Amino acid sequence: MGLANSLDGKSAGVTGSGNGIGRAIAVRFAAEGAKVVVAEIEEDSGQETVELIRKGGGTAIFSRTDTTDSDSVRATMAAANAAHGDVDLLVNNAAAFVFGKVEDVTEADWAKVFGVNVIGYANCVREALPSMRRKNGGAIVNIASVSSFIAQPEFIPYNASKGAVAQLTRCLAMDLSVDNIRVNAVCPGSIRTRATDRHIASLGLDPEEAYLDFGKDSLLKRMGKPEEIASGALFLASDEASFMTGAQIVIDGGATID
Repeated sequence: MGLANSLDGKSAGVTGSGNGIGRAIAVRFAAEGAKVVVAEIEEDSGQETVELIRKGGGTAIFSRTDTTDSDSVRATMAAANAAHGDVDLLVNNAAAFVFGKVEDVTEADWAKVFGVNVIGYANCVREALPSMRRKNGGAIVNIASVSSFIAQPEFIPYNASKGAVAQLTRCLAMDLSVDNIRVNAVCPGSIRTRATDRHIASLGLDPEEAYLDFGKDSLLKRMGKPEEIASGALFLASDEASFMTGAQIVIDGGATID
């Protein structure tokens, strides 16, 4: 069958799609025939993604979305349904990044990282379910991380939230199988994105040296690209993965095989 035009005619929502991995997924899904809702809290970057998709001949609309706000998510799903029909595909990618030692992380920090990375994912699934049930099925792809299953120094809140995403994925797969809704996750390793750039800047590191250093953990001796994560998300969203649910695909250049 192959993946060319594998999402033709599908309606897809991609959260956090104004840059980085989310943008790459939105652009790739549109290139494969999906009609995409760019669900992004930052309007300027979200509109830029829409323009990229349209310039490539794809179909997309922007909907400002705060995934921690159920009303905002509900409005986005309504916009998707009105523009493109009931949603077939959902990619949960919106993320908050909070790092530090446990004694340095505040209650507000914990609320932020779990609000976006876990509760936000659950909000989007809940609001997408009526559409998917009307379509007698669908596919959900959660963007987790290798941080879901490895320990890293001073990464406690972020890693805890991504570990929760892994469990959320498995439990949703079990609960939603009766509705013919598949739920899987992609676990990226070190990927060069705006978030990575900001993290490196916050540490006061030289960007180019940091990218080389981060890449050394990979067997391929480089960092990954957002487009490489988009390929994994595309596979899981497509019918090529029709017998996969509750699974996690690790895309990290072999960094965590040991």
